Amino acid sequence: MNERSEMIVLRGVGKRFGSFEALRNIDLTVDRGEKVVVCGPSGSGKSTMIRCINRLEEHDAGTIIVDGVELTGNTKDINAVRREVGMVFQQFNLFPHISVVKNLMLAQQLVRKKSKAEARAKAMEYLERVHIPDQAEKYPSQLSGGQQQRVAIARALCMNPEVMLFDEPTSALDPEMISEVLDVMVELANDGMTMICVTHEMGFARSVADKMVFMDKAEIVEIATPDVFFNAPENERTKQFLGQILNH
Repeated sequence: MNERSEMIVLRGVGKRFGSFEALRNIDLTVDRGEKVVVCGPSGSGKSTMIRCINRLEEHDAGTIIVDGVELTGNTKDINAVRREVGMVFQQFNLFPHISVVKNLMLAQQLVRKKSKAEARAKAMEYLERVHIPDQAEKYPSQLSGGQQQRVAIARALCMNPEVMLFDEPTSALDPEMISEVLDVMVELANDGMTMICVTHEMGFARSVADKMVFMDKAEIVEIATPDVFFNAPENERTKQFLGQILNH
């Protein structure tokens, strides 16, 4: 795909579920290599926004462009975008009946048309990258939640995505497992991966984000650098949210 500075552009994006407005007039630009952390109360539209970026949800209004390709109903364009966009969910979405390494090989063989040997080599490379190569032959149920989430990250990375989307990747984890997943995400960020991460982990946000996006009631309320966002937010709703989340 093209070497442009703008990796993801949302302009006037809207999304409804029946009478419920999930997204209203969303404008956001994410540059290549930029790390964007999206936060806000439950039901504010954060997950819907990133699900629209790889067309897991279809937006009703506005335009979404990923690496120069506009997301329309055109299946070819959707598939092109999905090949470039890795996604990690709250739930790990691993196939329970096959081993960890096979979970990582599957899409490489089906989508990237890699040979078994190539797919396995890359799978092992990325299990190494997320620090669990020794778990390759186990089944997902034999791993802790933190390990399963790291497998899910490695699986997305095996496809060599241009962008990684994280939808509250630590929210289903026990507190002691959260840091092992965040550590892997910090390493990815430091390697220059373009990332959009929906999370309430504010320590992580402070350390990796180039840009903070605060959403409430289907809208983007504030976009700022972490320094401004945490120390001098402009919007009252942002101040309220930070007051609640940082004082717990």
